[in-house]
Amino acid sequence: MGRWIITAGIIIIIVGAIMQFAPGLLNWFGKLPGDIRIETENMRIHIPFTSMLIVSIFLTLLLNLIKR
Repeated sequence: MGRWIITAGIIIIIVGAIMQFAPGLLNWFGKLPGDIRIETENMRIHIPFTSMLIVSIFLTLLLNLIKR
């Protein structure tokens, strides 16, 4: 359990550093085809369906590799 928490913390730190020091590297995330964006005068709705699907697939593959 401790190893998972440490690994998750390291990943969060790495992603945070990328977002802080090189924000241009992740500009594409959330703007993929299949991400739903509805904008009207009074509201904005953003549903990053495709982006979250890619994150889910990546995490599933990563966790399966770590498990073995």
